[in-house]
Amino acid sequence: MFGLLTDLYELTMAAGYVQAGKATEIATFELFIRHLPQRRNFVIAAGLEQAVEYLLGLSFTPEEIDYLRGLPQFARAPAEFFDILRRLRFSGDLWAVREGTPIFPGEPVLTIRAPLIEAQIVETYLLATISYQTMVATKAARIVETAGGRAVVEFGTRRAHSPQAGVLAARAAYIGGCIGTSNTLAGMQFGIPVYGTAAHSWVQSFTDELEAFRQLQKLLGAATIYLIDTYDTIEGARKAASLGRPLWGVRLDSGDLSTLSRRVRAILDEAGLHEARIMASGDLNEYKIRELVRAGAPIDAFGVGTELVTSADAPTLGAVYKLVELESNGVRRFTAKLSADKATLPGAKQVYRFEDHDLVACAGEPAPPGGKPLLEPVIRRGAILAELPSAAAARSHAAASLAALPAGVRRLESAEPYRVDYSQALRELAEQLRKHPGAGLASPASKTREGS
Repeated sequence: MFGLLTDLYELTMAAGYVQAGKATEIATFELFIRHLPQRRNFVIAAGLEQAVEYLLGLSFTPEEIDYLRGLPQFARAPAEFFDILRRLRFSGDLWAVREGTPIFPGEPVLTIRAPLIEAQIVETYLLATISYQTMVATKAARIVETAGGRAVVEFGTRRAHSPQAGVLAARAAYIGGCIGTSNTLAGMQFGIPVYGTAAHSWVQSFTDELEAFRQLQKLLGAATIYLIDTYDTIEGARKAASLGRPLWGVRLDSGDLSTLSRRVRAILDEAGLHEARIMASGDLNEYKIRELVRAGAPIDAFGVGTELVTSADAPTLGAVYKLVELESNGVRRFTAKLSADKATLPGAKQVYRFEDHDLVACAGEPAPPGGKPLLEPVIRRGAILAELPSAAAARSHAAASLAALPAGVRRLESAEPYRVDYSQALRELAEQLRKHPGAGLASPASKTREGS
């Protein structure tokens, strides 16, 4: 399962490790965000559930192995390589930051410690699932922040880069603070509340708009949301109001949403439908929503699609997966990349959160007083330690964690970077490695983290 869902060079390196006798060396890799995307002051960690599912299910089918045998890149690969793939399962350890946790540059989101061949092959999938969901969860958190307590529903599957991406986007958006999604599969798989109205085609399929509304109300009852801008928005509002209860409300999908929402609110109130709500949609993002909120538009909920599931203003996340330790024959070697603008820090790490800053330290250091460790053990020797928190629990954790951040960090515009310090021991280790590049620094292997 998932064996070939990786980049070719992960597999050619794996074959090379076997050929060089390095496949069983114990490697430690860390996945972290190198730089924040534009106009982002934090990111919200998401995607751990899918990462764990992948690691626990990792395997190669006979058909996949036969395919690899036929590629020219593996014509000289040792036979042992294919034998290893045939019985390969993830046998290592995983530490990870809890989903919904705000993360800053240089802080590991997850750490893999496993035989080198296993730790290498999983790079591509882990980067893809963590990067995408983290990107969407962060976008959702920004949108929810500007909505100022008004509900936000994720509407984006039809605009996602694939149907499968739409399902994961719905999950990530929910973790980021959306109240639910229009994606019914995501609702079933992850326990996310689902919401929906009707399309303009529903109204157009009837010769009379009022009859279209009447039939929708007959079907949905108190869950009825009329889409009122197919022809004339104000006239549509009057027709919807004439039908009275039961209904949830109406949706505006075009035009001057601020002005139209005021006129529609007046029509609903005049009909005595004070509890009826107004939802707005149509190419919305955090900036447009902020304008509507500041203008006092009487909008109760927002449906956001394209801008959310594609994170349109910052569609990529600079996540990387780097080797930081390698253990062989009882000797642990620290490794780091030293190139300009892409340097990394050596050794397995832990991140401690305080009220006003974070501390990145070596994993084996004593915990500093008052600091909360963010990386927690999830998988040990190939077995999951405990059931992961649900998407709903991750959403609650994200809300509480974001509320604890300084207000400036939560703003839409770039702010003073959140303070992230590095321990003295980590800085000294990095300095020593800079003086001895290439070969790295070696020390007798010892426990660097509880349970390792």
